[in-house]
Amino acid sequence: MVMENVRARVIIEGRVQGVFFRYHTQEMALQLGLNGWVKNRRDGRVEAVFEGDKNRMDQVIQWCHQGPSEARVTKVHLNWEDYIGEFEDFAINY
Repeated sequence: MVMENVRARVIIEGRVQGVFFRYHTQEMALQLGLNGWVKNRRDGRVEAVFEGDKNRMDQVIQWCHQGPSEARVTKVHLNWEDYIGEFEDFAINY
């Protein structure tokens, strides 16, 4: 089976700050072998960029619709972008 590398930008709305969303997103991405970053936005949303295998990407995107137990996700915006391969790990940005 050939791995297809893809890149996705996800913006998550709801009660997603102050509930360890970034930490759990990083944990999930690292478990799945995905690279990129996640950060809190000033408008109260969380933004993440993921790069890696398409099948694993589908798993993390599905997870973003729920998030950690304390989160209440109301909407997820998903944009597919051209794969760049610029990341070596998955970071929490501040």
